[in-house]
Amino acid sequence: MNSIINFAHRGASAVCPENTMAAFRKGLELGATGIETDVQLSLDGGLVIIHDESLKRTAGADGYVKDKTLSQLLELDAGSWFGPGFAGERLPVLEELLDLLKDRDTVLNIELKNGIFMYPGMEEKVIAAVRDYGMSERVVLSSFNHYSLAHCKSLAPEIRTGILYSEGLFRPWNYAATLNADALHAYHYAVLPEFVAEAAELGKAYHPWTVNDPQRMNDLIDAGVAGIITDYPDVLAGLLTGRQA
Repeated sequence: MNSIINFAHRGASAVCPENTMAAFRKGLELGATGIETDVQLSLDGGLVIIHDESLKRTAGADGYVKDKTLSQLLELDAGSWFGPGFAGERLPVLEELLDLLKDRDTVLNIELKNGIFMYPGMEEKVIAAVRDYGMSERVVLSSFNHYSLAHCKSLAPEIRTGILYSEGLFRPWNYAATLNADALHAYHYAVLPEFVAEAAELGKAYHPWTVNDPQRMNDLIDAGVAGIITDYPDVLAGLLTGRQA
């Protein structure tokens, strides 16, 4: 039963500022077997870990990630918004997270945040970094930009891809096959047991997001999903351990 991947959403984002090294380390401490994170490009091409295109919410700065150099971004405080105990926590680069995970068996789900700003060349940079760290077998690349995922697959057929979508996609497992995608990263309300079964027949795994309610976690485990993305990896770890017992 513990073969279900327990993805800590942006790290342990219920108890730490999301997408910081503190959140990733805490996620692992709390029993995550996977990490979900978001990547964008700085003005000078650095692979910056941050969810929003705007810096306002989590880094307290004006402007967009794409318009700042990496050195400017690394000066920002990405922890204080969450709580004074995290003051001075900064935006990580993807290489720091790859370095944290390279000697573990953790699965890393990298969401390419290229739906609003396209970030030409980001796919190549992310894939090169993943390969440099020998992580190709343990990475899933996801995006709401499915053109980007098709491009990733053409560049790196050995790296898994997961199509992100919210709801209402008709027979998404068939659609995933047209992209050679390996997984369906669906908003969890768009996941029904019969969908999981049909997808599995085509070899497509479901990794629903963002599942924080224990009952919903149990329902999805019963449905046979391959992974669950959650802000509470400790809750999911507890459920999985209890089921094993």
